[in-house]
Amino acid sequence: MNLAAVTDPNPLHVDEHGVVRVGGSRVMLERVVHAFDDGASAEEIVERYPSLDLADVFATLAYVLRHRPEVDEYMRRSEAEAAETRRSIEERSPAEGLLETLKQRVGRQNEG
Repeated sequence: MNLAAVTDPNPLHVDEHGVVRVGGSRVMLERVVHAFDDGASAEEIVERYPSLDLADVFATLAYVLRHRPEVDEYMRRSEAEAAETRRSIEERSPAEGLLETLKQRVGRQNEG
């Protein structure tokens, strides 16, 4: 038997928002990496995210292991951007103190 050396395409793609996704799914690279870092096998990752293809998960994990510094840097940037987005939303949102205000109003209504 003669096995041809075939290079399969990288299963990672960047969506329109700059988020790295796995295979043809909407599953973010971060989800796969965190699951793997928490000890999940490729099969367990597919169980968690059924839209993933097992071969794509193995290829993704191989990519992560070969390029861990770059993947970690991408994940750090993504987490920092998400934190900044949360801060921005919270600054524009009147939610601060809202729960306490609602409790006070409900308490007044119950008294009367």
